[in-house]
Amino acid sequence: MPLIGLAALFFATALAYAMVGFGGGSTYTALLVLADTDYRILPAISLACNVTVVTGSTIRFAQAGLVPWKRLTLICAASIPMAWIGGMIHLPEQAFITLLGLALMVSAIALLVRRPAPIARHFPRWGEPLIGGGIGLLAGLVGIGGGIFLAPLMHLFRWAEARVIAASAAFFILVNSLAGLGGQLQRLAVSEADFSALLAYWPLLPAVLVGGQIGVWIARDKASDAWLIRFTAGLVLFVAVRLLWRAFSGG
Repeated sequence: MPLIGLAALFFATALAYAMVGFGGGSTYTALLVLADTDYRILPAISLACNVTVVTGSTIRFAQAGLVPWKRLTLICAASIPMAWIGGMIHLPEQAFITLLGLALMVSAIALLVRRPAPIARHFPRWGEPLIGGGIGLLAGLVGIGGGIFLAPLMHLFRWAEARVIAASAAFFILVNSLAGLGGQLQRLAVSEADFSALLAYWPLLPAVLVGGQIGVWIARDKASDAWLIRFTAGLVLFVAVRLLWRAFSGG
C-alpha cells in the first residue's frame, strides 16, 4: 500500500476515533499489518500516532475546561505501572483475541441498551485505582492506550458527561501510550536500521494530527452527548467484531 494511501486511511481513523477521545491505536495496527509493515517497528508507529492524536485532543479538551485532572489522578497513577507489567506478559494470541473481542462486544451492547439516568458524580474513589490498574494491564497486553476500555466503563457507571468522558479517555491514552512508546524507542535505539525504517513513516503523524483535531472539534462543539455515546458504542462494537473475526477465521 502506498504511503500516501496509508496516510489518508490514518487521517480518517484519527478523525473518527478522536470524536470520542480515542487515539485509534488498534485500527492503526490493523492498517499497518495490511500494509505489510515490519512487525518490529509496527507497535512504535501505532503508539506514536496515538500520542500525536491524543496530545492534540487533550490540549483542545483542556482549553474547553473538560479534563477532570484531579479525578483522573488515581486512575492514571494505577494504570501506568500496570501497563508496563502487561507488556511483559505473553498470552496465546488466539485465546487472548477471543476474550478481548467478547469483552469489548459486551461493553458495546451494554452502552447501546443503557437507560438514561442521572450522572453518578460520587463514584467511590477506591474503585478508580482498580479500574485504572485493570485497564492499564489489559492495555499493556494489547499494546494500545486503553481508552477503548475506559470510556465504555465510564459511560456505564455514568462517571461524567459524555464530553468529559471523551476528554478523560484522551488523557488516559496519552499517559499510557507515552509509557509504551518510551519502551519501544529504547528497544529500537539499539538498531540504527530499525530506527531509520521507523522514521520513514513520518507522514502518518501530520495526517493523524489534522484528522484528530477535526474530530475533537466536532466532539467539543457540534455533537450531542447521546450521539457521542452511540458513536462510542459503534466504534467499540466494530473493533470487537473485527477481533472475533480474526480469532475464528485464523486471519
